[in-house]
Formats: sequence, structure tokens, C-alpha cells
Amino acid sequence: MMHFPTRRAVLGAASAITLLAMTACGNVAGGSSDSSKYPNGPVTLTVGQAPGGSTDLIARAVSEGAAKTLGAPIPVVNKPGANGALASKEVAGKPADGQNLLLLTASLITITPLAVTPDEAVNIDDFDIITGLSQDDYVLVASEKSGFKSIKDLTSAGRNITYGTTGVGTGSQLAQTVLFKQANVKGTDVPFDSGKPALTAVLGNQVEVTTIQLGEAMPQIQAGKVSPLLVFSEARNSFLPDTPTAKESGYDVPVAQYRAVAAPKGTPKEVKDKLLAAIQDTLKSDSYKEFNKKNMLTPKEISGAEVLTQWKDYAAKYKSLVEKYDISLAGNK
Repeated sequence: MMHFPTRRAVLGAASAITLLAMTACGNVAGGSSDSSKYPNGPVTLTVGQAPGGSTDLIARAVSEGAAKTLGAPIPVVNKPGANGALASKEVAGKPADGQNLLLLTASLITITPLAVTPDEAVNIDDFDIITGLSQDDYVLVASEKSGFKSIKDLTSAGRNITYGTTGVGTGSQLAQTVLFKQANVKGTDVPFDSGKPALTAVLGNQVEVTTIQLGEAMPQIQAGKVSPLLVFSEARNSFLPDTPTAKESGYDVPVAQYRAVAAPKGTPKEVKDKLLAAIQDTLKSDSYKEFNKKNMLTPKEISGAEVLTQWKDYAAKYKSLVEKYDISLAGNK
């Protein structure tokens, strides 16, 4: 049985793995481009987020399992910055031989372009999507001091609400900003770098509510330290079945984080098929299913073509919402 790494183990090993990957990249550069001989050495999986977060943990779980089927190591390299844009553009510029992969997040494709210039945005058409992986839902939670126990409590408060988000161009920012616009709630946005400090701010009553990913919030929800008001997924989350969705509460704000494995555009079909088979072996394993459960991830193991269609549809949806409500995710309105 495969045992996927814990958050603590990931943080402790991150620098060593990065050195391994750098060495591997140097070896691959001079290798053969014959796809029948693929893989030609280690296959690097780049993550545009820091070690220890959900995206990083998913990448390591996938790489550990897929490496066994592929017959080559798949070191994970963390290159955080610009919500993953720096790493994504770097991988998009690599040779399309399957030796360099990317753990791609939907928010980078569907939401971040609404907050940055066209030159800074990442285009999904620069990649071949190997497969979708999972869905990570956002939940709106309230502090104890706020007194909010339901979304109705918040919308009927009749005062300015302080709310935390996890940064510019994120699903947290989009979901909460659009929700407040649709509900005619006045609020003050307090941005944080990630979900952890946003949650800390709610626990300390520095902000009244925040939207973060369910896996981050659940321990405090279970401890009764914060109250879940709603989730932003299309349907109720199986890990939080008693909490209503934004849609069933009357608000058209379907936002979740999705992730997929991608390769530079033009990667040979034979290579993509080998990668897909290796990843699917992992996704079917009991160990990976348990990993999803422990991290409260909903499987979204759809084809690359489906990822492309769905993410483009979400991008169009989100663009129409910010235009309709005259919202600037860059913080200019």
C-alpha cells in the first residue's frame, strides 16, 4: 500500500527534493526525444505553490503513485509566485516531451486573469491537459464574536461586515465579493496571503467572516470555533452535508478550486497516454482515495478535454459576474 506524505514531512523534505529535480532537469536536457523510449529519466512535476498546501500535497500523492507505474521518479518542485503564474509560464516554455509537467489550478486560469493584465495571465491553450484530479470546495465561516450562525444572520445584519480573503485573483476573493454584491451586503475586504492567516484572523475576531477551503476550515468547524454559513460548490459538500450552498440560498456564486495535471502544448499522444495510465493507476488506489477523504477533496477525475471545456466555461461565467456587478478583483472599485 502506498503511504502519501504528511504536511510536516513535505516541509522537511522540500529543499532536498528541489535539488534532485534540478539535477534531473539537467540530465533530461540532453536526452532522446523518441517518445517510444519515454520516460527518458526523471519526470519533473512543478507546483506553483509553496510546500505543505493542498496543491502541493495533491502533487506529491499523484507523483508517488504514478512513478511506480511509469518506472521513473517524479520529483515535485515548488516554485511559488503570482498564484502559480510564474511556474506555469516556465513549464509552458519547456520542450513538449513529457519530462516536465505542471500541477495546474483552475483559479489561475478562470479567476486570476480578471485581476491581472493580459500579459500576466496564463492561457490554458498553452498546455495539453492530461487529466483532472479533484475539487476543493470553499466555505464561508464566521467568527464567534460576529454572532452569525447562518447566511441570513449575515445578510440581515444591516451594517458593514469585515471579511477576509486569501488574496487577489483567488476563488476566495471572487466568491465572497460576488456574494456580498448579490446580497447587497456592505463589506470591507481584508486580504491575506493564504487560507491559514485568514482563518487565524477569524479565530481572533479580527475579521467577522472569511472564505477558505474546507480542508483548512474543518478542524475549527468541528471544534465549534467558527460557524459555517454556506459552501460555494454546485451541490452540497459530502463532508459538510448540513451546510447549504450559495446557490440554494439564492446566490449565483458557483466557485470551487479544481486541479489537473498538464504538459506543454504539443506533447506526443504516446507520451500523454503513458502519463494518463500511470496517473489513473494512482487515482484508483485505495491509498489515494483515503488521501482524498483525509483532505476533504472531492474526486473530479475527468478527461483533459472535459477540463478544458469546463474551465473555459467557468472563466466566461466569472467574467460575466464581475462585469455585471462592476467588481474589480484588483481592488480598484
